[in-house]
Amino acid sequence: MTLVEKVKNRIDRVGAPWNRFRMSSYSQEGEDRLLWRLFEGKRQNGGFYIDVGAYHPFQFSNTFLFYKMGWRGINIDATPGSMKPFRECRPRDINIEAAVSNQNEKLRYFVFRDGALNTFDSELGEERKKNGWPLVQEVSLETVTLKSILEAQIPKETEIDFMSVDAEAFDLKVIQSNDWSKFRPKYILIEIFSENLEEGFKSPEAQYLMAQGYQVHSKLLYTWFFERKSF
Repeated sequence: MTLVEKVKNRIDRVGAPWNRFRMSSYSQEGEDRLLWRLFEGKRQNGGFYIDVGAYHPFQFSNTFLFYKMGWRGINIDATPGSMKPFRECRPRDINIEAAVSNQNEKLRYFVFRDGALNTFDSELGEERKKNGWPLVQEVSLETVTLKSILEAQIPKETEIDFMSVDAEAFDLKVIQSNDWSKFRPKYILIEIFSENLEEGFKSPEAQYLMAQGYQVHSKLLYTWFFERKSF
């Protein structure tokens, strides 16, 4: 029997032998695998995360891999009805349906058939409509600050290991709404759409986080990782 025939027989009986080396990722760009490396010494000891613009319990999730390992955290998303699947599939988390901005205001929210495209950014929403993305509805939502949510939900002395922000062109307002004197995650993940590294460093999001005592740690295609500096 040839080697190829032996491998084929094994696959037929017990599955592909290389499957045991496979590493799962639920993120869009593999963000959870990079976080998995960063928290190598803490993976099984439990941790705490915040996911703003959580979208879905599993798909494009930067936190689900850690939930499976026993971590817990806060999932926040503005889309009406978005937290129902989170409450069903991730009951250990704190799941909050809320629109986050740097002030309390009423804003128009674009809800697309593909929920990953939902946005408060009017220019982006209109652009996506013109490009043919099916729009389900436009709703008016009252916004709250991230500071108010975290003050109400995070127990005192809780260490925030990482925070993921994906608010579809609204990320700057989300991070501006935090109280950085109280809530300082070790790592922050945020989307910065730039053509190159130099432009990314000059982006409003990067400049703001660096002013709060963070430094660029690494990046993927569009997701940038910021690390809290030691004081």
